[in-house]
Amino acid sequence: MSATTPYDLSGKTALVTGSSRGIGAAIALAFANAGATVVSHFGSYRDGAEEALATIPVERKFFIQSDLSLPGSARQLWKEAQEQVGKIDILVNNAALNIETPIDGSDKQWDDGWDLTFRVNVLEPASLIREAIPHFVSNGGGILISMSSWSGQRGSAIPSLSAYAASKAAIKAFTQTIAKSYAKEGVLAYVVSPGIVKTRMSELAAVVRGGEEVMKASLVLGELVPPEELGELAVFLASGKCRHLTGATIDVNGASYIR
Repeated sequence: MSATTPYDLSGKTALVTGSSRGIGAAIALAFANAGATVVSHFGSYRDGAEEALATIPVERKFFIQSDLSLPGSARQLWKEAQEQVGKIDILVNNAALNIETPIDGSDKQWDDGWDLTFRVNVLEPASLIREAIPHFVSNGGGILISMSSWSGQRGSAIPSLSAYAASKAAIKAFTQTIAKSYAKEGVLAYVVSPGIVKTRMSELAAVVRGGEEVMKASLVLGELVPPEELGELAVFLASGKCRHLTGATIDVNGASYIR
């Protein structure tokens, strides 16, 4: 068990998607620091995935490349992960795209943007969950964590990011359906809904919002969410210490959006 967390994930194995940067990298490292074996998925940036887990012993980290824009890629990812480690106890659906789909853009930009956003943010994550559920049930339970967004709860503040907001609402609803349907089989499912996190994606959003300082000024705490806080939260959820939290959406935005 890590000295930085009271939760021990030793003996557990986690599959984390999109873990070469930002939130995914922070979650993968937090799991590993808590003692878990981590299967780190990346799309193209293997160096980032390896850097995130550089301090972790080789026997507790595995790296799998998969392009989640391709239909069926999630099924293959799950198959490869099982071949690598056997039993998987925790699945974190984190990988996502944030593509502009402006109302006044071309028909092609609109259609392509929505199709790609939903493929990467909803359809392949849903397929990955579909693969995980019978595996979890047959092993007496498991943990599912899906990363949503505050834009999936309240709509996006940027009209051109409507597809992203809709996709994050969709994965939330699917995860909650799993929570309702499989709780008695030991499957615990959580939705984490961050605000603006200090990641590469937020750097791109800052350009649209007039710069990072302007963006931070709009937040109650006046600062972006550190990815490490999401890693700490994921470790708590993965520990299974609060089973009756299953189905919940946990907002992490520094009180900038309160429901």
